[in-house]
Amino acid sequence: MKKMLMTVGLFMMAGSLWAELTVKNGQKIGFMGDSITAGGARGPTGYAWRVIDGFKKLGINLTPVYAGKGGHKANMMLGRLDNDVLSKNVDWMTLSCGVNDVWHGPRGVKLEDYKKYMTEIVDKCQAKGVHVMILTATMIGEDAENDNNQKLAPYNEFLHELAKEKKCLIADLNADMQAGINKKVKGNQFTTDGVHMNANGNLMMASGVMRAFGLSDEQMATVRNHWLDTPNAVNLNAGAKITQRKYLALQEKAHADGKSVDVWVREQVNGFVEELLK
Repeated sequence: MKKMLMTVGLFMMAGSLWAELTVKNGQKIGFMGDSITAGGARGPTGYAWRVIDGFKKLGINLTPVYAGKGGHKANMMLGRLDNDVLSKNVDWMTLSCGVNDVWHGPRGVKLEDYKKYMTEIVDKCQAKGVHVMILTATMIGEDAENDNNQKLAPYNEFLHELAKEKKCLIADLNADMQAGINKKVKGNQFTTDGVHMNANGNLMMASGVMRAFGLSDEQMATVRNHWLDTPNAVNLNAGAKITQRKYLALQEKAHADGKSVDVWVREQVNGFVEELLK
């Protein structure tokens, strides 16, 4: 029989502030999703990997069940839910679905069908005693006004309704992503291609999930500093590996020039090579 959560929750000390968390040591968490979640399982920057790593930093050891598959949509996730997650006897599951349902156009999933499939996924989890955290679908192209993001909006609106109806936790990653985009900067800031997350995007997603799990500001600061100082976490297009803290320092310089980090670093490297050749 699945262990029940203590009614008082699990309390962890971070600085001088106690915060009630919804997970406890020794539990198992499934990460259901598409290619974004598949990429999120890769350490040391993937969002799902970072969630596990972040809780470990706070003294909570969780067992991950990574269940992200490229190209998957709501109907496909429902079809493999039992095999990929529920059969693993998880205590929690994060559910990230919606990007491909819209992005794939005619091959996607219509809103009414999406509602049916997502509701069934949550119902099946809860019937097994699994607690669900719903993640709103991240942006399709880093422009909130484009056609795909306008089509995605009602899918995310439904996810808020579903979370409320089913009493699920929700991490509004779409809102976090929109809020974090600097509109004065040309080029992608959170993704490699407009959809799949880079180190910044995975940091944004991991932070949103951790906050939704109930971390205090002080606990978030502890976890974020740990993530930022992980050695060799970020690959620059120049071939160097640096911490994300150093990457963010480069980003500040790049954004001051109105450019993405990749473009700015490429220009700096090209300029350095030209100087060497003089």
